[in-house]
Amino acid sequence: MLSCQMHGFHLSTDPIPTAEMPPFAPGQGAEVRFLGTVRGLEEGRPISGIDYTAYLPMAERVLDRLLREGQEKHGPHEVFIQHRLGFVAAEEPSILIRVRTRHSAEAFDLCRWYLREVKTQVPIWKRPLFVHEEG
Repeated sequence: MLSCQMHGFHLSTDPIPTAEMPPFAPGQGAEVRFLGTVRGLEEGRPISGIDYTAYLPMAERVLDRLLREGQEKHGPHEVFIQHRLGFVAAEEPSILIRVRTRHSAEAFDLCRWYLREVKTQVPIWKRPLFVHEEG
């Protein structure tokens, strides 16, 4: 299982850990964690899950750039992003974003910024597997 570090990213089929908590660094007082799970419905239709694919060389470059850009634009903070690839069943986590800062408001803002940037910039595609299409 992936150790839960607090700076970097991880794209893989590994499950997302939900309980591990590394210690806070001196001066940090806030952590915001966004855990996105696959909903059981897509476009109003039941799904068994989502198949995620990515162009890894580009996805890793974009995530690396986003981490650097986040530090440059928003100042020092810790961030870790994990996005699942492959099939992720309904009700299982598909993305985790953790941000640690000195204060809560900036942690919330940064987490929202990273989520928006991942969704709009990183070449990860999803294909829902509708229940009626499986058999």
